[in-house]
Amino acid sequence: MDSASETCRIDVWLWRARFFKTRALSAKFAESGLLRLERFGQTARIQKASHTVRIGDRLTFAIGARLVDVRVLDMGERRGPASEAQGLYEPCE
Repeated sequence: MDSASETCRIDVWLWRARFFKTRALSAKFAESGLLRLERFGQTARIQKASHTVRIGDRLTFAIGARLVDVRVLDMGERRGPASEAQGLYEPCE
């Protein structure tokens, strides 16, 4: 696996994983500061759409009344069908 496929912009990843309908909406959400990223046991607030996400990162955010807590499994190459998008992450307990 090359380094280009090991990271992805957070707005692109959220869009590919189908949490948001458009990339513009995912970028706006990433810039809102409501997204938390945990990497190597350290938690950080994301405030830029260009922030990178890596395999193994944990993302926590709320969409409406639903709390989303997922671990990144893959970057994906495109915005595919829902079944493909669900393979990009796994729910955390």
